[in-house]
Amino acid sequence: MLVGLFLGIIQGLTEFLPVSSSGHLVLLQQFFEVGEDEVLFDLVLHLGTLLPVLLFYRTDVIAVLRDPLAGEGPFWRRQGVRMLSLVFLASLPTAIIGLAFEDLFEVLFATPAALSVTFAITGVLLFASGRFLGGTTTLDTMTWRQAVLLGLAQGLAITPGISRSGTTISVALMLGLNRELAARFSFLMSVPAILGAVLLKARHADFSAVDTLQFGAGGLAAMVSGYLALAVLVRLVQGGQFKHFAWYAWAMALVAGGIAIWVA
Repeated sequence: MLVGLFLGIIQGLTEFLPVSSSGHLVLLQQFFEVGEDEVLFDLVLHLGTLLPVLLFYRTDVIAVLRDPLAGEGPFWRRQGVRMLSLVFLASLPTAIIGLAFEDLFEVLFATPAALSVTFAITGVLLFASGRFLGGTTTLDTMTWRQAVLLGLAQGLAITPGISRSGTTISVALMLGLNRELAARFSFLMSVPAILGAVLLKARHADFSAVDTLQFGAGGLAAMVSGYLALAVLVRLVQGGQFKHFAWYAWAMALVAGGIAIWVA
């Protein structure tokens, strides 16, 4: 139970803070056993981090569900319709990359030695985002090209050590999205990505290996810590302090390198 609780907290914090949850879990699973089925445990943690997004951005979620059928004004100018269509466009390249390359990326990069490189790349990207403090693009003026580029960035972030939120928010700022939309769109576009990853990994999960206490503790911890991390990150992005996470990513690159030497 304690292992599940600990890993759940780490998953919740690192899923939303721009420091790569998958990279942290790869490192931690060098030392901790999560039971019979690591795949199933990962699914529980991902579902636990999905709920904070739906709760934190519940106004957008309600608009996405309501506006296509009962919204007011011209159809394509309704806020929920625009968000739904842009998230859908962003999800296409993410799905293509995920289906085609996920196994390859996980095999190539899910080792401490490789993580020392990918964590360093995340740090560079975060630091570079500091030069782009956000533009003036709002949901009403966001284009399909921007959505597709963000979907490509999200797809490449399936690589362990490459932060999904760090990559997509950094790219959004570079593309001229305002700070509020950069964070909001990044997390809303993560919903179909997380659901898709859960469905794909569920095929390989052994549902007979459920440790109810450990999995429940992990899922609950991921949900609570994830909501807190999401709230903190949104405030940091809006305050222009996003780039400071680069130093943590570089520190993790050194940690990953040290672990790689130790386990060799």
